[in-house]
Amino acid sequence: MIYLYLFITFFEIGIFGFGGGYGMLSLIQSEVVTHHHWLTTSEFTDIVAISQMTPGPIGINSATYCGYTAVHNAGYGPLMSMLGSTTATLALVLPSFLLMIFIVRIFLRYMDTPLVKSVFSGLRPTVVGLLGAATLMLMSPENFSLPSVNPWQFYISCFLFVATFVGTFWMRINPIRMICYCAVAGLLLLY
Repeated sequence: MIYLYLFITFFEIGIFGFGGGYGMLSLIQSEVVTHHHWLTTSEFTDIVAISQMTPGPIGINSATYCGYTAVHNAGYGPLMSMLGSTTATLALVLPSFLLMIFIVRIFLRYMDTPLVKSVFSGLRPTVVGLLGAATLMLMSPENFSLPSVNPWQFYISCFLFVATFVGTFWMRINPIRMICYCAVAGLLLLY
């Protein structure tokens, strides 16, 4: 039964997940952590980190890992967990695949009309909002700790967050390099 719920959940995320993988993260977290309780916030944070480091789109990678972990946490073995991984991944990709098949000709014919241009203009702020929501959801005590619980981890995490933002936004350092730098700094400073 978990496979049906996985399919429906990730199919819905695939339908409403505008803005790419980062825009989907808040939807994925809302469903798998808050609504279905398949994963803990800590597990989801680990999945996001692994999804960013592995090749491929982050939304699809997250769905793959979430499907595996959800089935594994339900008490199934590795083979059944891989089926959960496949189910979540296919369900996430299926709406986009079907949508592209059905509307590519219509879109090419009508893409320069004012109505279509207005729709895409309206979607831009929505995408920015979804990206902001994903960022805010990852800024949790599980990721940053609290000053009263572990001040060292909290201040180091905040420093790494600000340093990464400054490094990628203003200094134009390659984001992959920044991920590597912060991983090394986190290993050295936090543990």
